[in-house]
Amino acid sequence: MAGIVLTDRQRLDWLRLIRSESIGPRTFRSLMNRFGGAAAALEALPGLARQAGRDIRICTTAEAEREFEGLHRRGARLIALGEAGYPRPLQAIDSAPPLLSVLGRPEALLRPGVAVVGSRNASAVGLKFTARLARELGEAGFVVVSGLARGIDTAAHEASLATGTVAVLAGGLEHVYPPQNLPLLQRLLEEGAAISEMPLGLAPRGRDFPRRNRLVSGLSLGTVVVEAARKSGSLITARFANEQGRIVFAVPGSPLDPRAEGGNHLIREGATLCAEASHVIEALTPLLDDGRGFGEVPQGLWDGAGEPREQALWDELELPGIEPAPPAPASGLIGNPDAPSSNGEGIDLRQSVLQLLGTAPVTVDDIVRAGGYPAREISRTLLELELDGVVRRHPGGEVSLA
Repeated sequence: MAGIVLTDRQRLDWLRLIRSESIGPRTFRSLMNRFGGAAAALEALPGLARQAGRDIRICTTAEAEREFEGLHRRGARLIALGEAGYPRPLQAIDSAPPLLSVLGRPEALLRPGVAVVGSRNASAVGLKFTARLARELGEAGFVVVSGLARGIDTAAHEASLATGTVAVLAGGLEHVYPPQNLPLLQRLLEEGAAISEMPLGLAPRGRDFPRRNRLVSGLSLGTVVVEAARKSGSLITARFANEQGRIVFAVPGSPLDPRAEGGNHLIREGATLCAEASHVIEALTPLLDDGRGFGEVPQGLWDGAGEPREQALWDELELPGIEPAPPAPASGLIGNPDAPSSNGEGIDLRQSVLQLLGTAPVTVDDIVRAGGYPAREISRTLLELELDGVVRRHPGGEVSLA
């Protein structure tokens, strides 16, 4: 895969943008769609924040450079969305991280992956089955993906050390959780990799684990749930996998064991039953043949001076329902002839959009049709509301009140 290769300056601007306050992967993508590059988005961000009635802390160049230096000291690297080393299945999800911190062997991310997840309080039978499953998946050519947690995750990583395994961290690469698995992480780096979307020095918080789970499923063609209670993080991973169009497998268990309730429920809801590795291999092999689950890397992303054209990348990767707009003038949105005038029309538009929104997600196209405003103005207003913390985005390009 050719892909793009960001310049050092562009990579620094991407890092500054994604590390700025209130900027997540979907907001990052919206800004790139609108302004065509991270540098232009950073320049326009203060004006957008003022229009939303708030201040946003923007990551400084010095802070971004310190993170670069810290990654370099640890032998890690940053891979950008659209570059050849970025995992293609992950690139296909609409909340793909713009930048991944990668430690170990980056080539492990380019192999077809299978997520194996389950209970931290796993049974002996569950751990034995997980080890056999992960070992046979690795021997069949798959890289095993998991979250480095206790129990099932640990068993899956340990059994696939020789063939390659990928650990997805909830915090930054400097903060392994649980700390007891640091020796395991060091061993898996020999043939596999550890990745994180979080700042290098960030310790994991409770809300970061569901974010990690979407990466576990997003890296993988299929997700296998071995043991899980009815309310567990493993079922969150399965839900993400389903939303991402991946195959969900579940290992059946005794109705008398609470750790089997989640898997049995998934099977009842339509998940593929998994009683041995061949059930996974047979279901995923056709996807390897026709390439499904892999987003194509955009081609032709170079201008005459040899610089990667960020706008071309984001034209290819824009979110559904978001209309790309030409870069705004240097003064940001102020003075833009297409922007709402200062006579109160902008306020009216915000109020109209808020009135159309509720807690149930709707598509941007639905808002455009119901509101009667141009799609560009709706997209701009939604972005301002998102930066203000009033609106949140959902998979499939849908939005709702936060």
